[in-house]
Amino acid sequence: MTSNLKWKALFIVFIVLLCLYAIVGYPNFPTSPAVLKSNFAHQIRLGLDLQGGTHLILQVQVQEAVAQETDQTVDRLTTLLRGKSIRYDEVRRVDDTHIVVRNVPSDQLSQFRDLLHDQQYDGAWEVSSAPGETNGVLLTMRPTTVSRIQENTMTQSLETIERRINALGLTEPTIQPHGRVGQDNEILVQLPGEGDPTAAKRVIQAGGQLELKLVEDPAPYPSEAAALGAHAGILPAGTEVVQGRRDSRTPGETGENWYLLSRAPIVTGRDIKPGGVAENRDPDSPGQWQINFTLTNEAARRFGPFTEQNRGRQMAIVLEKKVYSAPEIRGRIDDTGRISGNFSQESAHELALVLRAGALPASIKYLEERTVGPSLGADSIRHGVQASVLSLLVVMVFMVFYYRLSGINAVLALVLNLLILLAALAMFGAVLTLPGIAGVILTIGMGVDSNVLVFERIREELRNGKTAAAAVEAGFSKAFLTIIDTHVTTVVSAIFLFVFGTGPIRGFAITLTVGLIANIFTAIYVSRTIFQYHLAKMDRQGELSI
Repeated sequence: MTSNLKWKALFIVFIVLLCLYAIVGYPNFPTSPAVLKSNFAHQIRLGLDLQGGTHLILQVQVQEAVAQETDQTVDRLTTLLRGKSIRYDEVRRVDDTHIVVRNVPSDQLSQFRDLLHDQQYDGAWEVSSAPGETNGVLLTMRPTTVSRIQENTMTQSLETIERRINALGLTEPTIQPHGRVGQDNEILVQLPGEGDPTAAKRVIQAGGQLELKLVEDPAPYPSEAAALGAHAGILPAGTEVVQGRRDSRTPGETGENWYLLSRAPIVTGRDIKPGGVAENRDPDSPGQWQINFTLTNEAARRFGPFTEQNRGRQMAIVLEKKVYSAPEIRGRIDDTGRISGNFSQESAHELALVLRAGALPASIKYLEERTVGPSLGADSIRHGVQASVLSLLVVMVFMVFYYRLSGINAVLALVLNLLILLAALAMFGAVLTLPGIAGVILTIGMGVDSNVLVFERIREELRNGKTAAAAVEAGFSKAFLTIIDTHVTTVVSAIFLFVFGTGPIRGFAITLTVGLIANIFTAIYVSRTIFQYHLAKMDRQGELSI
């Protein structure tokens, strides 16, 4: 055996050992079939269709974020007009995208429009005369602004849900946009191994939409009717009644609390930095805890003056349309602040987790919910493995029968091809799905096709009178470009499936791509090395068994 052939053989052995290490694991090297099966299941990640789990389709109510922005604009605009001493009768939200400012004096209309320009409102809002109003101004949210808010809401919802799902410790969850992009506002959530949809929904929904709102009345009401009755059935303009969160951990607390809040939130979940949240002991109240948080720069610019002006008043923390707590504003809060109140260590930790993950910028609606049982996944695995093994056996028998001893060469290349494929799935954390098993079977077919191309070329050269060594060399050389061409075109198609496909389709694309790349190595490099080893051992005038 030549030195070059020895290095090739050592390289192939190294690849085989590396693949075995990736598949079965170390140091828990298998000592029995049961341990081998356990290690294999641990190393190869299974998709929802094989492992079972939960399938959810959510719809983000993005219009809520648009309405939230309009409410905040009404509040900010009111403060600006008062600060500039511009008179008006009312600043009112007409609907989610329209605001009307009624009866601005004629001599102050120019100043009002300059104010809107200076504060860059005209970049997000179209300013025009309000129909049917004397000296009224109508602000209409631009379509580009609406699209930007909706897009940001979807992006933050995806990131927030992903952070919360990761807390479950599941294997390769799928969280991605679903439906028509920009129209359906849907999110696909697939949780392999999570068989309880209720638990998954509880984690996703935890904390829901976050809003910080000013409390208009210091004392809560025992019921919604009581809150309405205290104001003769008509709430003050720009306010709303929100139910308080019942806390069974508080001694003697069994009833309900209802709060009169400002409708426009000062800060929402979009304004809190998820990484800047931590809980610790409240230095001002022994035995109680507080939550520290950090705001974005844009939120800090408006939150600082607000808290300075409302020192001593209560600010409600509204989570999922319920008042979680209503702590007192004890000082100016710019980019960092604290939430204090009657927090135990457990309740402070719970709220901090919600804020750390990030609150949903809008509420969500569940459109579809399915549970895939593990028995169905087990059946899929069993049938898929049976199909793969049966197809491999049939191919092996055919290759050995048709190409005699050279067929054994093809069998070894096929087995190594599958070994490399499984090792790649384990090493890169790819997920094996049922269509992925179909990709494995297709890879077997492509591997056979490559060997047939090479073997038929070698047969053709032998019929032309060439020696065995020359026929093998010519056969591999002539078949090489054809094999590369067929594999590259198929890989390009698989890449498109991966880019534009979702879920299981991506699993098919991954296994097919890895299998084809491995097949180029086994069908060209490994098979050729085996032929060279055999030719080095046989007589110069010996015939090649093909």
